[in-house]
Amino acid sequence: MPLDSQCQKLLELIKQLGGPDLSEMDVATARALREQQKLPPGPAADVSERRIPGPGGDLAIRSYRPLDAKAPAPLGALVYFHGGGFVLGSLDSHDAVCRQLAVDAGCAVFSVDYGLAPENKFPRAVLDAFEATRWVHAHAAELGIDAARVAVGGDSAGAALATAVAMLAKREGGPALAFQLLLYPVTDLRSVDTPSYLENANGYFLTRSAMVWFREHYLARLEDRDDPLASPLASSDLGGLPPALLITAEYDPLRDEGEAYARALQAAGVPCTLTRYDGAIHAFASMYAYIDLGRAALNESAAALRAAVG
Repeated sequence: MPLDSQCQKLLELIKQLGGPDLSEMDVATARALREQQKLPPGPAADVSERRIPGPGGDLAIRSYRPLDAKAPAPLGALVYFHGGGFVLGSLDSHDAVCRQLAVDAGCAVFSVDYGLAPENKFPRAVLDAFEATRWVHAHAAELGIDAARVAVGGDSAGAALATAVAMLAKREGGPALAFQLLLYPVTDLRSVDTPSYLENANGYFLTRSAMVWFREHYLARLEDRDDPLASPLASSDLGGLPPALLITAEYDPLRDEGEAYARALQAAGVPCTLTRYDGAIHAFASMYAYIDLGRAALNESAAALRAAVG
């Protein structure tokens, strides 16, 4: 499929603004630039923040609930991990997406401010994500949610954390998770030479060199690439994981590894719906205010969440 016209316009605007590739920036500059990329605010929701104990200190969590007085109590819940290559992103950068999912899916959403690399190397973000999920599940009654209807999800690096949380929950015997929402996930840090990496190496928002930059900041040791908690596609035991919706974008370096992971889940007997959005670029769902394909991906995500935990 040709590149979506709205994605093309956005890429042209980014090109006009100029500036170096992410891989040529220091971390502080890259983070500041990411936080300047403000998206239109999401819909109104009941939003609150709290701090909870984490493996390396307190973690900030922002919760979202639909304002609809008719929403059933207790609510189902989604524990959400933002994207940003394990280095960038924040509660604020994904505020609109979390609001939209809470409202459209009719569930509570808990966005987790996990530790970023390089200050926090792998597996810190994974452990933060897992402890936050355990905390939400353990405090379900206090939070007004149903412990039997808790999902995990995220986009890009955040989706990788969601997969790792699901693996750890299986390994540790809980918490029980009902669903995985995986938007264009990072599933294999072992290789940047898949056809989609080579076809979409430059010019489609996420670059191959940026992914190398993210990987170098995230992993403390080269051999960590082989750990299934860093590269879920390296796992030889995916059976028994929660059902999943996995969304990919045609013009995304991560397309092939995401689709390979969906097939691996299916081969292991895990119900997994795979949807590729032809013509789309990486992170298109977060750009839903400008890209109709992104709005469609969020609609599909919300419908899947509503069916699983709503």
